[in-house]
Amino acid sequence: MGMHLIRATAPRRGRTWWRKPGTGRWKRVCAIILGVLCVLVLGVLIAIPPGIMGSMVNRRVDFETVYAAEDFDLSAEKLTLQTDDGVSISAFRVHKDDPKAVVIFISGIHSPSVTAFYGHARMLADSGYASLLFDTRAHGESGGDRIGLGYEEWRDTKAVVDYLQSVDEYADVPIVVFGLSMGGAIAINSIAQIPEIDGLISLSAYSSWPDVFCDNMVSMGLPRALASVEKPFVEGYIMLRHGIGARNMTPIDQIASLGNRPALLVHSREDSQIPFASFERLLRKAPAHVEFWVREGDAHVICGDYVDPRNDPEYAERILSFLKRHFG
Repeated sequence: MGMHLIRATAPRRGRTWWRKPGTGRWKRVCAIILGVLCVLVLGVLIAIPPGIMGSMVNRRVDFETVYAAEDFDLSAEKLTLQTDDGVSISAFRVHKDDPKAVVIFISGIHSPSVTAFYGHARMLADSGYASLLFDTRAHGESGGDRIGLGYEEWRDTKAVVDYLQSVDEYADVPIVVFGLSMGGAIAINSIAQIPEIDGLISLSAYSSWPDVFCDNMVSMGLPRALASVEKPFVEGYIMLRHGIGARNMTPIDQIASLGNRPALLVHSREDSQIPFASFERLLRKAPAHVEFWVREGDAHVICGDYVDPRNDPEYAERILSFLKRHFG
């Protein structure tokens, strides 16, 4: 009787009931789709900072309204100064005999012209202080073709301080830097980088540009989680424009270098341009002696009458009393 060998054969895997045909192919398709989506999302996150900031900062600012010193019963000497990185700076010096201090005024990102501070210069002159107003790079008659967001403009302030120290009448006269909005951020960076500055008044400054960029995303109704994800891309764009050193050239990092020099930080609680969160961050990092004043409402420029700050008695008293206590 013949013997029949039975050959065991493996089951055909592609046809078993527990494995659907084409499953591997669908996994590959899903992985490709997911990868494409990730690339698209990454591309959008990278594109947002230059897309929004480009028109804001890659430009010059020519002011529609420019004031003359004579409009305020003042006389001003026009100056052209040079920064150590080769930018010409337009400045205006308001003289005062035997001044108690000289106050350097710095304005914001797009407005107003620094000449709007002539009203402040008149108020200060009446109280014994000299003033010097200057347009930061890419503003007014100053040189430059891009706005530096405070990462570069401290060099403009340094050109002003160097000039003041070269003038005999300002020998041993304290120097106070006074800035509004982006100018407030520049003022904080300037006093940190320039030891010859003796005091600071900063109005409505941002803690850093990435901070205010993302704070405004939240103010516009976007989820805070999205703003948090976007922030590193804003920081990356800043470093691409200004170099790796820009990472720490922010008011929140620089304010710790204030030392024991007097400072006054001012903000409005409902500021719609630079949210109050920036002010809170700065106070947390500032030395304990730093003074502050919170104005209620949405008052980004703080002063109720910039042309004549004496028409805002509370504001005028806050500024003048700070100067009197420390430079009187």
